[in-house]
Amino acid sequence: MSEGLHIELAAERLGVLWGIPITNALVTTWVVMAILVIAAIFIGRNPTLIPGKVQSVFEWLFEYVLKFMEDTLGSRTLAIKYFPLIATIFLFIFASNLFDFIPVFNSIGFYEGGRLIPLFRPINTDLNMTLALAIIAVIAIEVIGITTVGFFRYAGKFINFSSPLNFIVGLIELVSELSRFISFSFRLFGNIFAGEVLLAVIALFVPYALPVPLMGFELFVGFIQATVFAMLTLFFIKIAITVPHGSEAHKASH
Repeated sequence: MSEGLHIELAAERLGVLWGIPITNALVTTWVVMAILVIAAIFIGRNPTLIPGKVQSVFEWLFEYVLKFMEDTLGSRTLAIKYFPLIATIFLFIFASNLFDFIPVFNSIGFYEGGRLIPLFRPINTDLNMTLALAIIAVIAIEVIGITTVGFFRYAGKFINFSSPLNFIVGLIELVSELSRFISFSFRLFGNIFAGEVLLAVIALFVPYALPVPLMGFELFVGFIQATVFAMLTLFFIKIAITVPHGSEAHKASH
């Protein structure tokens, strides 16, 4: 059984470019990015005043997402401003998860030491990739919070010497902010990697009956994970741009 099933936790290295290790997950990332760019150019190349069916579908989707973001952020201007970030995160993660079901995985590659090194690897089964997405999201949230609220008022959420209780609460908030790196990255990695392992095990023991229904379920899980990551980013942005309750906020209400 150990010969028939091999699960690699880390992405396999294919080579080195300018001193940078090139893994099969990174190659897949480049392919997905290229597909998204080409799709964006193709879909948005000739917008018309009277939209066709394809343009109408995308306009409806964009408007639906914008309306949801507007309701969440309480501002149409902010929704339009942060729409590219939220939409890009969702599209990249979902496209990455969709790409996992293309037959090129675990079938195209080269042999090394009697074992096939696949050329492509599901992107979100590489913890480095999900951690990179988490870093981008968390840094964007913090920058948005600082630029919207102001540095000192935003820092007041975490550093507050007005009372011992507020100081402890601020430290808890700071730890909570830092823990987002872990929660973002490990949630996405854990769900997608577990799905890949489950499919591999099922395909080994029951190769004809269960893999297809499970692939449909994993496709749904991939969509949900992309949605959760994007929505959490949006909700954390909402929290970041909310003026903290303090002396200034209290004075402003009187």
